Amino acid sequence: MAAEDPSVSGVSGRYATALFELARDEKSVDAVKADLDKFKALLDESADLRRLVRSPVFGADVQLKALNAVLDKAGIAGIAANVLRVLTANRRLFTVADVIRAFNALVAKFKGEATADVTVAEPLSDKNLDALKASLKTVTGKDVALNVKVDPAIIGGLVVKLGSRMVDSSLRTKLNSIKHAMKEAG
Repeated sequence: MAAEDPSVSGVSGRYATALFELARDEKSVDAVKADLDKFKALLDESADLRRLVRSPVFGADVQLKALNAVLDKAGIAGIAANVLRVLTANRRLFTVADVIRAFNALVAKFKGEATADVTVAEPLSDKNLDALKASLKTVTGKDVALNVKVDPAIIGGLVVKLGSRMVDSSLRTKLNSIKHAMKEAG
């Protein structure tokens, strides 16, 4: 399965594929995904946890001890916790974000879903999120999960990346296009 999806390759792809196959066999794909998403959220929130995960200064034993404390406090157990411990023991914890991303891609493919990265200038209402999902579903024919990122620098509009396709309707891009057109004309 990893060979079929270019986003699932390398060390992280091998771990993600093994994890996915184990979770699928145990019929716990959703539970593992929820636990990994919880760990990813902790990783995004905590600079200390990111430092622990990425720094080669910490030995596997120190990382494992700290990781176990984090997992216990977060309530992450089972298959997800075990794969995080295996990554740590094998000195591959620095790949955890890529493993989670690859695992989520495998889950989406398994469920017939697509994932779109959406950048907006300000947070979208639930009504607008639902409308965007519906629009993307008509284009792809699949349910679409959204990863929404707020970036005020785009000024307005939105940027949608779905697979290899990208639609940039941001005000910043439109203003830059006008600026370049004026330079060529003037």
